[in-house]
Amino acid sequence: MLPVVGLVAIIGLWWLATIVFGIDSFLVPSPADVVASFVELPGYLLEQTLVTLWEAVFGFVVSIVVGVPIALLIVGSTIMERMFYPLLVALNAVPKVAIAPIVVVWFGFGISSKVLLVVLVCVFPIVISTASGMKSTPDELTELFRSLDASRGQEFFKLRLRHALPQIFVGLKVSISLAVIGAVISEFVGARAGLGYVINTSGASADTSLAFAAMTLLAIISVGLFYGLSYVEKKVLPYA
Repeated sequence: MLPVVGLVAIIGLWWLATIVFGIDSFLVPSPADVVASFVELPGYLLEQTLVTLWEAVFGFVVSIVVGVPIALLIVGSTIMERMFYPLLVALNAVPKVAIAPIVVVWFGFGISSKVLLVVLVCVFPIVISTASGMKSTPDELTELFRSLDASRGQEFFKLRLRHALPQIFVGLKVSISLAVIGAVISEFVGARAGLGYVINTSGASADTSLAFAAMTLLAIISVGLFYGLSYVEKKVLPYA
């Protein structure tokens, strides 16, 4: 209930500011102008929302497929950790806006460049959280499993992975929000569809109402994905 009250209060203050200060709608549209953009182009906005949602979710899944094995490799070998961990940190430190034009040149304007940008944004938190979770398994529990003649597979799945899951989900929840950001970055640089494309083109034509409508949809996507993953976490980890 409180988040709804806070949202209503912010919208009310926003609306009041546009009236009191007489702000032109092409600079800052009122909530009514944004709603009018939704009503005017519902099918178009829904289509662009689905494009961005698909890019974000697909890239997020690929990030898990790529990031978890990298984390396990780092945990399993000190040499691999010293070899690749600094490279991951360096890659994460490079602004993705700077990489995006090169990615578009290499992979074109299709889905491949969008997914790659999302992976570059998302993979680092997944690697870090997974590696940290796997390393945090108490030594006494590991020794107990080995004293009971547990196989390496049993030790991995029943002890290490189970113990690491809460921390892994922390990284996943960070990454799921970043996935939308990565998709929008890729659409800013080179795209023919998506909410980032809508914001880019509407901003160039001073149609700020449409841009605000697209940004609202981006916020809804991010919040929905985050709480959807939180729901999965509660089902998978009721003990956490």
